[in-house]
Amino acid sequence: MSMQIEDPRVVEFDVRTDEMLVNMGPQHPSTHGVLRLLLRTDGEIVNEVTPHIGYLHRCAEKIGENLATPQWIPYTDRMDYLAAMNMNLGLSLTVEKLIGLELPPKAVEQRVVIAELGRIASHLVGMGAYGLDLGTFSPFLYAFREREIILDLFEEACGARLTYSYLTIGGATHPLPEEITIPPGLAALTRKSPSTRMRWKDAVLLFLEWLEPRIEEYHTLLTRNQIFIKRTAGLGELSREAAISYGCTGPVLRGSGVDHDLRRDGEPIYTDMYKDYDFKVIVAPFEEAPPEVVLGDNWCRFYVRMLEVIESISLVRQSLEKYDQAEGTTRVPYKMSTKLPKDECYLETECPRGQMGFYLVGNGQAEPLRLRAKSSCFCNLSVTKQLCEGYLLADVPSIVGSLDIVMGEIDR
Repeated sequence: MSMQIEDPRVVEFDVRTDEMLVNMGPQHPSTHGVLRLLLRTDGEIVNEVTPHIGYLHRCAEKIGENLATPQWIPYTDRMDYLAAMNMNLGLSLTVEKLIGLELPPKAVEQRVVIAELGRIASHLVGMGAYGLDLGTFSPFLYAFREREIILDLFEEACGARLTYSYLTIGGATHPLPEEITIPPGLAALTRKSPSTRMRWKDAVLLFLEWLEPRIEEYHTLLTRNQIFIKRTAGLGELSREAAISYGCTGPVLRGSGVDHDLRRDGEPIYTDMYKDYDFKVIVAPFEEAPPEVVLGDNWCRFYVRMLEVIESISLVRQSLEKYDQAEGTTRVPYKMSTKLPKDECYLETECPRGQMGFYLVGNGQAEPLRLRAKSSCFCNLSVTKQLCEGYLLADVPSIVGSLDIVMGEIDR
């Protein structure tokens, strides 16, 4: 019987790996704020993701129970601070619904102008930051260059550039400005003199005329870029059923093929703002999508936002025309001491990141008995675990970035 001699030069290694817990955040550029993701990984494969929130909690809802409702408008600015005008609008409409306040047509058209400009600015940040998450810097610079002009226009309207408190109960704090000095950024891009005086409306139209052709450049830099497609197409797939089950809204929901937009499908007090406007609800799938794209993936969510910018440009143009023709004032007076009826009210509006809701309970006092906010980003973040499972660690920033979350809205 022959014996097998073991070769001393052969050494066997145990190549099995242990699961490892990796903290992504709360100080991480790809989490878009102080979000902590606890990743359970097997090598480079992500087996589980657990979001940890609350690092930005400021007790805003409890504070709202001790303030008159107009005093709480500045707290809405600090929720989705990249779309603060849209946050102001949501609370204002909720109070107006509770007390039965009707606005003159001019105030309504002014709100559409401001809300859609805010949507454009927010989506520009989403586009630029998403490119930065995936390792490209140029789109980020271009997006912030364009957004800066919108902030200049907002500054001319209300004096602020980030936290506005401009759209308020009864309309807006001021009418749209008449004549302004053209913002420096817009003057440089359009080769006009920085001292040029023009109507605020004309400055907005000049900016939109300049911006619209730039969208095609963004598609060249990102949307149709083969590296970008490889990092987004087919990743983070969220089915239509899962999106509805998790309560996702906004571009995340429409990126999964659900045709739902509160500007068209919401309550009358909100849809009446848009009833005479011509706009299209952007919904996946897309005929022009690359073959690698799957319904509900990262690319679809990104592309929904890109196309929504085009629709918002059209809405701003329409609303500026209607604003000049509308009758009435831009604000109905609302006293700080106005008592809220003993009733309750809930209203959701279509903000850039999804449906933002406010719940208000009056008790016969100027200060509400209860004031709560329902965050769109919270519902969209809830799908993170399902979207990231089974993908590489390097794919997590791509998936989380496609959700376009803002932690100020989640934590409040």
